Amino acid sequence: MTKLGSIKGPAIFLAQFAGDAAPFDSLPAIVRWAADHGYEGIQIPTWDARLFDLDKAAASKTYCDEVKGICAESGVAITELSTHLQGQLVAVHPAYDEAFDGFAAPAVRGNPKARAEWAVDQMLKAARASAHLGLTSHVTFPGALAWPYLYPWPQRPAGLVETAFDELARRWRPILDAYDAAGCDVCYEIHPGEDIHDGATFEMFLERVGNHPRCAINYDPSHFVLQQLDYLAFIDIYHERIRAFHVKDAEFNPSGRVGVYGGYQSWIDRAGRFRSLGDGQVDFSGIFSKLAQYGYSGWAVLEWECCLKHPEQGAAEGAPFIAGHIIRVTERAFDDFAAAGIDEAANRRLLGLA
Repeated sequence: MTKLGSIKGPAIFLAQFAGDAAPFDSLPAIVRWAADHGYEGIQIPTWDARLFDLDKAAASKTYCDEVKGICAESGVAITELSTHLQGQLVAVHPAYDEAFDGFAAPAVRGNPKARAEWAVDQMLKAARASAHLGLTSHVTFPGALAWPYLYPWPQRPAGLVETAFDELARRWRPILDAYDAAGCDVCYEIHPGEDIHDGATFEMFLERVGNHPRCAINYDPSHFVLQQLDYLAFIDIYHERIRAFHVKDAEFNPSGRVGVYGGYQSWIDRAGRFRSLGDGQVDFSGIFSKLAQYGYSGWAVLEWECCLKHPEQGAAEGAPFIAGHIIRVTERAFDDFAAAGIDEAANRRLLGLA
């Protein structure tokens, strides 16, 4: 029997809100801002030095205790650290070298080998930082080698995708082992642009890392809406590996002009668009119900992206939206009042076995 779980939240991913103006330019200020909006947790982008020093966090538990203290002063917990930008750079197809160089430290730009080594080092530092902070989940991107060959035209050479996934797994296996030592899951965001972009590709990767116990999923339904994937059935299939949750809305409205691929249009003119919570098509009642049913007890973290609404309005609306969807899981069955207790002799009579 599945053990029911109660989701924690609301929480907010700070990446889309960090900036150079107050209150978004320092950790104490942005944490107070989040708390004032009703958020109980924050997910920290480790690449943003205005909010977090990953080198210090990896080397010093004292620094991590100070960061936790800053959050605690506002009644806020740290949900996870994020290394989306660094994880992306663990594996990059040469077609994207220049585009992704901006994610890396200046010293390794223009040098793909050095950049990948830097990215792996960043991932290992984040594992140590997560351990210092007492975190059990971490969110990231896996990177991509096969993405330029997503559509099978021209026909893909035999073994191309298998070789790409073999290499992706080879690069990530030592990182997964480091997170295992840190007591922390690596939750990959299933996302277009990554080689792991749906259930089938996650399975391909999982098999190649030997069903690693720390290989997990950061569930974000918005990316499944844009792919037209059944995001509720996804939970049924992969719930045992879902260990982080981005609450993000989206809509898909195909026309005679654009469909899934978007026609190279801006976000506002694409058929698939990210929306602020409640403005899109995602069935969050169904999602929260299924996650509760399968015992997910991690955080529900707002990741705000919208092609129309201002981010501060989205943040203000997000906390009550998430809070309103979190299910306080019942501790007893609704019909317990009618229970008659266990009577083995009566049971046998009812079954005609007496």
